[in-house]
Amino acid sequence: MWKKVKQLILLVLVLNIVFIIGGRFFNPPITITQLGGLFEYGKLHRDYISYDEMGDNVKKAVIASEDQKFFTHNGFDYDAIEKAMKSNEAGKKLRGGSTISQQTAKNVFLWQGRSWFRKGLETVYTFIIEKAWGKDVILERYLNSIEMGQGVFGIEAAAQYYFGKSSKDLTKSEAAWIAAVLPNPKKYDPKNPSSYLTGKHNWIMRQMRNVSLK
Repeated sequence: MWKKVKQLILLVLVLNIVFIIGGRFFNPPITITQLGGLFEYGKLHRDYISYDEMGDNVKKAVIASEDQKFFTHNGFDYDAIEKAMKSNEAGKKLRGGSTISQQTAKNVFLWQGRSWFRKGLETVYTFIIEKAWGKDVILERYLNSIEMGQGVFGIEAAAQYYFGKSSKDLTKSEAAWIAAVLPNPKKYDPKNPSSYLTGKHNWIMRQMRNVSLK
């Protein structure tokens, strides 16, 4: 009995690793988060595109907003994690220290929400995709899978939804508006920006000057 259980566990682990590594070559057919958006809003807008089709403004805006050390860290920004822990321990508003790599692992393979179990899985997945995928693939999967509006997933769908154009044609300002809604696209809307969103947009515009894509 125990032997069969161990064999089953080993099979699941092997299949899981194969699935993760396979993600280097194709975008996920659908994710748990996308299914959640479909059930919540009754719609699912997405359009997977390649890394080269996305345009540099989008990449720079999202990196400026979410993870300026993306191309230099190993999947984890330990300074950001430490700051987040200190902020949370001090009883301030909860903040995260997740990198784009960690968010990609969560959005592609896992589910939303806060639990130590999910966070542990996220850590394992992040380590594997950093080794197996590389930065360009991670960024492509991230920009194709992340929620950027109510029922809107991925940068191409977001560009069409907010500005009626392809993501590669977004201006620097338009790309910054989309990046500004992260990480709470259900609350913020570039079409009707709050003063906070406007300030964040302006900050992203300034930070984009410091972002290199290599």
